[in-house]
Amino acid sequence: MRAWLIRRRRRDWRADDGAFTLMVLAFAAALFLMVGLSVDGGGRLAALARADDLAAEAARAAGQAIYLPDAINGTADIVHQDAAQAAAEAYLRDAGVTGKAQVIDGGHAVMVTVHVLYTPKLLGAIHPRPWIETGVATAQLLTG
Repeated sequence: MRAWLIRRRRRDWRADDGAFTLMVLAFAAALFLMVGLSVDGGGRLAALARADDLAAEAARAAGQAIYLPDAINGTADIVHQDAAQAAAEAYLRDAGVTGKAQVIDGGHAVMVTVHVLYTPKLLGAIHPRPWIETGVATAQLLTG
């Protein structure tokens, strides 16, 4: 009688084969997704901060390209459009990113838009294309 009971317990226990494996796979997938979101989310935030910083610095560089004849005469302090755009684009080119500079407010301000690419590290299987983060900054000319 005792041998029969042992065989029955083994048979009942074997009915659960594979359930633990499925649970481990589900938890592993969830853990991978959480770590991937943390790593790639932080990477995207860093790329966005870099885009904002580069846009601000390119706008500052463009804002220094003032139209000298009017500035020397004291009649107006405005940005020289071609020189400002060239200065901003040169700064962005040296930084290795793409962007666009635009003189606004009648030459009293420069707005720069920068695009930075972020390639996902862990979630590349889900989203294989790089993400584009955009930063925008404006430099206002001040006199006084």
